[in-house]
Amino acid sequence: MPEALTARQATGPITSPPSRLKPEEEVRLKELLSRYPQLEQVAKCVRSFATMMREKKRQDLKTWLGSTEATERQPVQSLARGLRQDFDAVTTGLTPEWNSDRVEGNVCRIKALKRAGDGRAGLELPRRRILYTP
Repeated sequence: MPEALTARQATGPITSPPSRLKPEEEVRLKELLSRYPQLEQVAKCVRSFATMMREKKRQDLKTWLGSTEATERQPVQSLARGLRQDFDAVTTGLTPEWNSDRVEGNVCRIKALKRAGDGRAGLELPRRRILYTP
C-alpha cells in the first residue's frame, strides 16, 4: 500500500514549473493523476494560473477566468469568481512594476520577529532584530 501524501507533496508538483520537477515528483504526479482522473482538470487550471502569476502575464487573465469558470470543478470555479470580483487588484498584482512583493516579504518577516518576542522583548530587541543586516 502506498504511503499517504501530505498536502504539500500532492500540490507541490502541480504548482511547480515542469522543468523544475525532480524525477520522483514527476512520478508522484503521474501516479496521483492516474489514480484520481478528476484531478487532471483542476491541475491544468492550477498549473496555468501558477505560470501566469510567475511570468506576470496579465493579458492571459480574462482567458484563464473564462476557461476556469467553464470547468466542472466547483473549488476552481469559486476561485475564478473571487478573482473576477477583485479583478482590478489582481491585474495590478500581475503588473511587474506595480506589485508589492518586496514590501510584503518584509512585512511578513517583521511580523514573525514580533511574534517571536511575544511582547516580552520590549522595544529595543525587536528594533535591533528588524534592522539587523548580516
